[in-house]
Amino acid sequence: MAINVTVWNEYRHERNNPEVARVYPEGIHGLLATVLQKEGHSVRTATLDEAEHGLTEEVLEKTDVLIWWGHAAHSEVSDQIVERVCQRVQDGMGLVVLHSGHFSKPFKKLMGTSCNLKWRGAGEKERLWVVEPSHPIAKGLPEHFELPCEEMYGERFDIPQPDCLVFLSWFPGGEVFRSGCTFTRGMGKIFYFAPGHETYPTYYDPVIQRVIANAVLWAAPSGGPAPVFGFAEPLE
Repeated sequence: MAINVTVWNEYRHERNNPEVARVYPEGIHGLLATVLQKEGHSVRTATLDEAEHGLTEEVLEKTDVLIWWGHAAHSEVSDQIVERVCQRVQDGMGLVVLHSGHFSKPFKKLMGTSCNLKWRGAGEKERLWVVEPSHPIAKGLPEHFELPCEEMYGERFDIPQPDCLVFLSWFPGGEVFRSGCTFTRGMGKIFYFAPGHETYPTYYDPVIQRVIANAVLWAAPSGGPAPVFGFAEPLE
């Protein structure tokens, strides 16, 4: 099933940090777009420094699933665009939030919490356990998988109780983290997935690519009836 996907990325680290540019020469958004195009989806990209951050009303209206990666410039995202994104989620657009996007304005607004956490940038092993193997995002995955170098994210993760916890991560420092969580807001489905620090080649990993591809399929609009609010005449 072809899905209209927009991959949004700040695209600042790749242009300003040679280490990141070596890992993602086409930008994180460019790599993810290529991965999802190979899945048969219609994919466009958008970045922070484009007009309206590349997220015009027309673009969002044609987007089934929006993928969001941000880190260093959360404050530069226009509140008007945040409102636009959140309304589209409420109306049924899927949202996949990656790594430090936990601090993005849209995610924090949709969660209604600080979305804060523990972190440590030490290039440690991350072991991810599939704790809900029946979930569609876990389709085709092993019971657990490992990333040799990642940024440590640890509890407490200040988010609302997820609808479903799909992945739980462990780090050698003893920390654990709810690294794959789903939520529903209005008609829209949201998936937060933690791995993806910009200096590590996480998004080249085939298992990580499978998770993101599965998340796009899961988050796409279901096509169910739109809710009707307000006064209602009796049917009988």
